[in-house]
Amino acid sequence: MAAHERLERLLGGAALRPLRQRLRARYERGLDGGVVTLGRLTALERAALSGILGRRGGQGAAMRIDIGDLDAALRHAALAESLRDALQLLDGPIVDRGAQQADTRAQWEGVRAACGEPRLASLLADPRGLGLLKRVAGADPLLGGLVCEAAQRVLARLPAPAQARSHLAADVLGDAHGLDPGRPVATLVLAVLRRRAADEAELALESEETVREIWAAAGVLVNELARPVLFLNLPGAPSTSGEPAYLSLRALLRAPPSWRVAGLPVYVCENPNLLAIAADVLAGRCAPLVCTDGMPAAAQRTLLGQLRAAGASLRYHGDFDWPGITIGNLVMRQFGAAPWRFFAADYEAAVVGGGRPLGSAVVAAEWDAGLAGAMRYVGWAIDEEAVAEALLRDLS
Repeated sequence: MAAHERLERLLGGAALRPLRQRLRARYERGLDGGVVTLGRLTALERAALSGILGRRGGQGAAMRIDIGDLDAALRHAALAESLRDALQLLDGPIVDRGAQQADTRAQWEGVRAACGEPRLASLLADPRGLGLLKRVAGADPLLGGLVCEAAQRVLARLPAPAQARSHLAADVLGDAHGLDPGRPVATLVLAVLRRRAADEAELALESEETVREIWAAAGVLVNELARPVLFLNLPGAPSTSGEPAYLSLRALLRAPPSWRVAGLPVYVCENPNLLAIAADVLAGRCAPLVCTDGMPAAAQRTLLGQLRAAGASLRYHGDFDWPGITIGNLVMRQFGAAPWRFFAADYEAAVVGGGRPLGSAVVAAEWDAGLAGAMRYVGWAIDEEAVAEALLRDLS
């Protein structure tokens, strides 16, 4: 009988595969010799080991074995050079997992060390950042190096001079879709840019609007004509005085107006209806007014950022409801706006006439510790349009 057939008869087969796997696991962990106690053995497994060693089968579920004795018995029987050799003949090569893992770690460290772009290097110095690179690269260090190198080339072009994302991707990566959502290089670049964002609590990467805003902050345009920002009587804007006007993200980034607002109050509202009322009643006599149209998107945030940089004193009012408070927190924190008739006393004065039911998801107003409590106690939401008369007095 051939040696391999004898070895297969003694130690092979499906019934003995769990035993072989336990023995292989020692070598995979880098253990080569020594004495081992194998517990929970089946009668068949005990008999197989005893047969190779030339021992009696014995009793019990545990067996103490010297690996060197197994090596010698297999060589003496001309079945294999060692137990390790026998296991490889039966089930294929044994990989030293410890050495393999150490080699993989060294390769990833090489990828990280080769990164010369400071912002990306900072991200990869954080274990979470390196973990992100590993995920987008499918745990392949070679692919990770290529993704990292491509991300560095993109970041070298940022901030961009108001360039379309697809154009940037085609120019730098040779693939117009290379920076689309979910693509490895886009994910890594966005992670770098997101580390610099002012409001990470609101900037969740899964939000399409958030992604647009992060790219826009770096001068990259995504859907640049979507959700333009509505405003009235902004000094420096290309519009007719007294009439509402829009500016797209494209216009704000490609040819930003020279805002003449240094030292001026610029009012910010949440609802387009309020801006329309102001235009109807006050027309050209209305103070500068910008509308966030709900949670501000990329165009709205870009305009507010430009106005603040130009020296405007921003003043915000929104709906007295929990989404309105959330928007107020963001606008005041991110753009330094002051509250505009948006305190607990203003709510209590407005709620006299009633309102609509207020939901239960309480949001604290960062500018007024008493506002959320007053709203929760009364239980009514007050829309911005309901207090238009008081707001118009300020705007006039």
